[in-house]
Amino acid sequence: MGKRILVQRKGRGGSTFRSPSWRREGPARYPHLKEEHIKGALRGRVVDIFHDSGCNAPRARVRMEDGTEFITIAPEGLVLGQEIWLGAKAAPIPGNILPVGEIPEGTMVCNVELRPGDGGKIARTGGSYAIILTHTENGTIIQLPSKRTKLIPNTCRATIGICAGGGRIEKPLLKAGKAYHKWRARARKWPIVRGKAMGAYAHPHGGGQHPTGSPPASRHAPPGAKVGHIAARRTGRKKGSRR
Repeated sequence: MGKRILVQRKGRGGSTFRSPSWRREGPARYPHLKEEHIKGALRGRVVDIFHDSGCNAPRARVRMEDGTEFITIAPEGLVLGQEIWLGAKAAPIPGNILPVGEIPEGTMVCNVELRPGDGGKIARTGGSYAIILTHTENGTIIQLPSKRTKLIPNTCRATIGICAGGGRIEKPLLKAGKAYHKWRARARKWPIVRGKAMGAYAHPHGGGQHPTGSPPASRHAPPGAKVGHIAARRTGRKKGSRR
């Protein structure tokens, strides 16, 4: 009769595969400000810097002078008790949050919005950053962490500086348990067994390891059979190739 493969179980969903967002303090996003604060500047103070489960960049809790609080990505160099400013009139120094249209060209920024008010979408992992390339009439061109360029509206906000937590991948995990707990914080299953190493009842690729693999799966195959090369145009080595 066989068993349901991991792809099927993930697609069905359930508590096993649900991201444990209840362990986190809250979403890291910019607050909604009034029009006068957006065009001017609003002062805040860092009241806490903490680690959030499943997130590799440290988080900072900021309390504004109007009494509101929000959680944001902590850039490198941010310290507890530091004053930061939000708005177009803020100085472009690490930790401050400005619209990209007011940030000088060549500045490294993090937690960049794609659309005004979305709270931040780009350069949010530890050690990542985007670069302000140039300002145009239609918007600001930034360089993404992938080195590609993108045009975004001038009113999108960004944090000056580089995301803290860089260099985390330079430290080796040393043992399998570290990798297990790392992925468990994000509801990812680890370790993942190869399909061809399983039995025939457990996976379409199972039933004996052989170098030829399995035939390509159809684009319209059911979830239990849609594994391996899906709707591949070609497989194997090209004719005449020596490699």
